[in-house]
Amino acid sequence: MDIVGKRRWFLLFSLLLVVPGIISLAIPPRLYLGIEFTGGSTISVDFASPVPSVQVQGMFTKLGHPEAIIQAAGDKGYFVRITTLKAPAGEGAISERQQVNDALATLAPVARYDVASVSGVVASDTVRNAFLAVAVALVAILLYMSWSFRKVPKPFRYGSVAVVALIYDALVVIGAFSILGKVISMEVDALFIPAILTVLGYGVNDTIVVLDRVRENAARAPEMPLSQVVNNSIMETLGRSLNTGMTTLIAILALLLLGGESLRSFLIALFIGIATGTYTSIGVASQLLVVWERGEIGRLFRRRPAAQASRAEGRA
Repeated sequence: MDIVGKRRWFLLFSLLLVVPGIISLAIPPRLYLGIEFTGGSTISVDFASPVPSVQVQGMFTKLGHPEAIIQAAGDKGYFVRITTLKAPAGEGAISERQQVNDALATLAPVARYDVASVSGVVASDTVRNAFLAVAVALVAILLYMSWSFRKVPKPFRYGSVAVVALIYDALVVIGAFSILGKVISMEVDALFIPAILTVLGYGVNDTIVVLDRVRENAARAPEMPLSQVVNNSIMETLGRSLNTGMTTLIAILALLLLGGESLRSFLIALFIGIATGTYTSIGVASQLLVVWERGEIGRLFRRRPAAQASRAEGRA
C-alpha cells in the first residue's frame, strides 16, 4: 500500500478535520470556559421535587443575576454559573450565598446546595499557567527529539514535524470543544489542561514509534528514497498504532459510559485527542517529513510530472 504516495489526500483530509474547529474558535464565544478560567461562582442545587428551569432563571434575575446560566443536572437538580457571589457587607448582614439559598428554598425544598467561587486573579493565573505548561511541553519535545535523532541527517526536521503534529492534535481538541460549547454548552474546566497534556504525551509517543522506524530503515538502506523508507516504516508500525489506539479508546469509552459527570469533559477531550493522535502519526507527521524533504511545501496540492518528482527525490 502506497500511503506516502497519497500524502496530498492525507494532508487535505487533515485540513478538513481541523478547519471547522478553527472557524468556530474565530466566532465568539470561542470556548465555553469554566469559572477556573473566567472567575465567578458555580452553584449545584438539588430540589426535593422537580422545579421548571424558567422559575430558577426568574429567581436569579430577581436577585440581580440575569447573566446566570442554568443547566439541568438530573430530574431535580441544576448547575448554575454566575458572577462571583458577594460576601456580607457588614456585621449581621446576610451573604449573597445565603440569599440565593433562601430564594431557592421558596421554589421547593432544597436537598443539596453547594457553592464554589474563583476570583478573577486566580482565573488569570490559571490561563497563564495553562499556556505556559503547553508551551514548555512542546519546546521540550522539540529539543528531545532533535537530540534523539541527532545521528540522522537534519534531525531538527524530525522534531519539528512531531511538534507540528502535536499542535494539530491540540487544535483539533480545542476546536471540537469550541463547537461542543456552542452546541451543547460543553464546558472547558480545570481538567481540560491535564487532558491536553495527556493527548500531547500520547501523540508524541505514537509519532516517535513511526519516526524511529524511519530512522532505523534509513540507516539500513541509505540509498532508498525517503518516501519509500517512510512508507515502509508506516506499514511496519501501522498495526501497532491502530491496535494501541483502539484499545485505549475502548477503555475511555467505557469510562465515558459508566463514569461520573465530573470527568465527562476530561474523557471526551482524551477520546478526541487520542483518536486524532493515532491518525496524525501516520497522516500528518510522516507525510510532512516527506513533503519537507522533497521541498513540496509551496506546491503541495499542484500535480507535477513524474520525471520532475523523481528529480526532486534524487536531489533530496
